[in-house]
Amino acid sequence: MNRDASCPRSTGDPAATARGLLDPAARPHPYPYYDEIRAAEPVWMEGEHPVVVLASHEACSDVLRDPRASNDRAHALMYRPRGNGEAHDGGPRAELPSFLFSDPPRHTVLRRLTSGDFTPRAVRRLTPMVKDLVDGLIDDMAEAVARGSVVDGVGAFASPLPVTVICRVLGVDTGERDWYRTRSSLLGRAVDPYMAFLGTPAPGTDERLRAERELTLFFSRLAAERRAEPRDDVMSRLLDARVDGRPLSDEEIVTTCRLLLNAGHETTVNLLANGLYALLRRPQELAALREDPATAPRLVEELLRLEAPLQIVHRHAREDMEVRGTRIARGTTMVLLLGGANRDADVFSCPHRLSADRPEAGRHLSFGLGTHYCLGAPLGRLEAELAFVRFAQRVTAPRLVDEELDFRPHVVLRGPETLPLRAASVLPRDLPWGV
Repeated sequence: MNRDASCPRSTGDPAATARGLLDPAARPHPYPYYDEIRAAEPVWMEGEHPVVVLASHEACSDVLRDPRASNDRAHALMYRPRGNGEAHDGGPRAELPSFLFSDPPRHTVLRRLTSGDFTPRAVRRLTPMVKDLVDGLIDDMAEAVARGSVVDGVGAFASPLPVTVICRVLGVDTGERDWYRTRSSLLGRAVDPYMAFLGTPAPGTDERLRAERELTLFFSRLAAERRAEPRDDVMSRLLDARVDGRPLSDEEIVTTCRLLLNAGHETTVNLLANGLYALLRRPQELAALREDPATAPRLVEELLRLEAPLQIVHRHAREDMEVRGTRIARGTTMVLLLGGANRDADVFSCPHRLSADRPEAGRHLSFGLGTHYCLGAPLGRLEAELAFVRFAQRVTAPRLVDEELDFRPHVVLRGPETLPLRAASVLPRDLPWGV
């Protein structure tokens, strides 16, 4: 049976289907779960505090645009502090404040201070650097390909490119990218919907807290270095910034840089890994991209839709609201299945099929909407377009060693753990780009 047609055995209980998304067996193909949840929407979870799951494009779009839908956990009954100062999940708040988990006006102020480095114009200036990095990574594959060895498309390509790019933008040491990647990956599990679905924190809380402390210490030291010797990088600009005449606090600077490091590569790693996986399973699409590199932007939008690197987000009702005729009481947590909204047949024709010239692909929600629209979307798009074009041009006859892959344990940040492939050859880097 085609994997896209497979479906979990229906329980007749949409809440149980939602909890089934936490099962590692669902990670390779969660879309039948989303389809069942969408058909039953809204899906209310059993538990001490109100949680509703939404998977339709219309509902998710409405919530993402609604200013009453907060990204701040302080508005969620589920995370309401107990009398002993602990969060409701039984432990201290695992996240220091960052503008990702805040609302206007604080979110607006902090986002504005960093947005200049991620505008389309600023990102275009990074094109030569990204091209050089892409070619360098493909060069590194050449020897293994020549020997007929298996190459890991994640470890050799999809992972190091975004980590290196965001490190250079932030002005941090690119030689420590494995260290950053390991700790960032641990922090990424904090947003998995265990609290919403089971009422318990995601596994590995102690490891996440340790990783958070280590990254916080790293950026605190970097801030001290940049105060002494400013450079042309994000950290130095934050240290020099003033809001209403006052400098940012150390906590605001550190948490902002930590967020940019984490968010600046985690989703792009999955975009590249999921996209490469999809293209390797469809050689005709790789061939079409090689013949016409100008189609890359449309292809990337379709890959973002089909295999969203960020599958799920949470919002919390800061006041009573209504979503598609359903009353959402203040304090309710809304779990938005973006990966399901992107495959809603009411918006996308043949939604489970990759169509590189799909006219409605740009309506995907993979970068969100509204206030929290992804700051790094232009950079992620640039990296993906250049990476896929160059892979198609230089790596000849690539093929998967095994189409059944192991996926990362993350529920929200979905992507393959490894991508073992072989190829016939790697063409030299003096090949014209054509873009």
